Amino acid sequence: MALSRRALLAQATAAAVAASSTGTAAAAAAAETTTTTTLHGTVPPGAPDFVYVPLDVPSGVRELRVSYRYDKPPTPPGTPGNALDIGLFDQRGTALGGRGFRGWSGGARSEFFLRADEATPGYLPGPLEPGRWYVALGPYTVAPQGLSYEITAEFVHGEPAAPVPAVHPPERIAGRGRAWYRGDCHVHSVHSDGRRTLAEIIGLARAAGLDFLGTSEHNTHSSHTAWGGAAEQGLLVLTGEEITTRTGHVLAVGTDPGTFVDWRYRSRDGRFERFARDVRQAGGLVVPAHPHATCIGCAWKFGFGEADAVEVWNGAWTPDDEVSLASWDATLRGARGERWLPALAHSDYHRDPDRIGGPQTVVLADDLSRTAILAGLRAGRAYAAESSAVSVEFTAVTARGAHAGIGERLRPTDPAAEVLVRLSVTGAEGCDLRLVTDQGLAFTAPGATSLEWRTTPARAAYVRAEVRHPAQAPPLPGPPAAFTNPIWLDTP
Repeated sequence: MALSRRALLAQATAAAVAASSTGTAAAAAAAETTTTTTLHGTVPPGAPDFVYVPLDVPSGVRELRVSYRYDKPPTPPGTPGNALDIGLFDQRGTALGGRGFRGWSGGARSEFFLRADEATPGYLPGPLEPGRWYVALGPYTVAPQGLSYEITAEFVHGEPAAPVPAVHPPERIAGRGRAWYRGDCHVHSVHSDGRRTLAEIIGLARAAGLDFLGTSEHNTHSSHTAWGGAAEQGLLVLTGEEITTRTGHVLAVGTDPGTFVDWRYRSRDGRFERFARDVRQAGGLVVPAHPHATCIGCAWKFGFGEADAVEVWNGAWTPDDEVSLASWDATLRGARGERWLPALAHSDYHRDPDRIGGPQTVVLADDLSRTAILAGLRAGRAYAAESSAVSVEFTAVTARGAHAGIGERLRPTDPAAEVLVRLSVTGAEGCDLRLVTDQGLAFTAPGATSLEWRTTPARAAYVRAEVRHPAQAPPLPGPPAAFTNPIWLDTP
């Protein structure tokens, strides 16, 4: 049977792997405590997204150390050079779903280790069972000359350390009852490609006025057991992951601790629906991240049919955020009972000058617990703010006393019944207040801190608020200090 071009490339890549052991059985018998294996290969242009290099782990290994390097030849102008990510799967295999997953660091580090009791951030401690393991390589981009790599694995022999029991962050901490809580669910630490330790991130989050934080390391859940001390400092931690595929990134927000979500597929493969269901079955939210970002593989290509919310504001405000806001608004129709996607805001913190909590999502929740915070986010009872200094009050009422807040529905008995919309903002002096309906921008109050505006359900299917800094390049509006999810105005 003829092989496809993709199968031939995969076969050629596997054939290029050559292993040479510098440790010998004689040396081991002479009480050598460390043996070393070196693996070489070349990834050709057009290779599959992932290459699995076999690594035979002998019995009696106490610690596994892996390092790698690859060549970076010059390329013609405009042609990407080599970039190679790395991870590890154990003897349980590399099948999609991640049963054998033991860690991923992408391109963030060139070496890592695993033991029963400890591992490099991004990797999972646990038993080092003998058998065929696999070093997972992700050739992010490959130069026309190909990508030659060398992997060095050191096996430290000896009695394994005792495993450490997994301790996860609590799902509820002391809060303020039903209140507005501030959080940031897109933050990276040393467990993926961030620069800060978890202890440093906890301090930055509290300094930013946050009540909750979502873990979102790229393609690993290794940090889920490492958030000790957060609750004692008044910070609720929602465990999750940033699933970084080749055709878009998506946040799994608030999944059960220990949940791993695979990322090894593209939109064309038709597999995302399976993993979106896994996220929801683990109690989490599916939130496409920076859907219009321009970096390679960052723009969202899976559609929004499986999403529970969408990250409209990602880090410092840029043109792709403006596009995300406009495209999100274009999905809002307001038909009675129709499903809609709430907008969220996160910092995508990696390193300074990124700012944790800049921006942040402010959510109305019954208490400071995983269940209550996720319920508020799912319902859209939330607004985006550039910092904890900014607070928004936004309501709609009828003459008969019917009332609705952000993310809620107002249901007057008459489509012509007058609705009074009130907006009040603190911490954003000098900004323009704007009201947007399904027909577009409906009202502007330059330099104001509060406004009142009247409409009817017949005129507006919804109304949402924006708080904008003065325009820097008219006619484009200025960057937001805050914006809200809609208040829906239903017709009978």
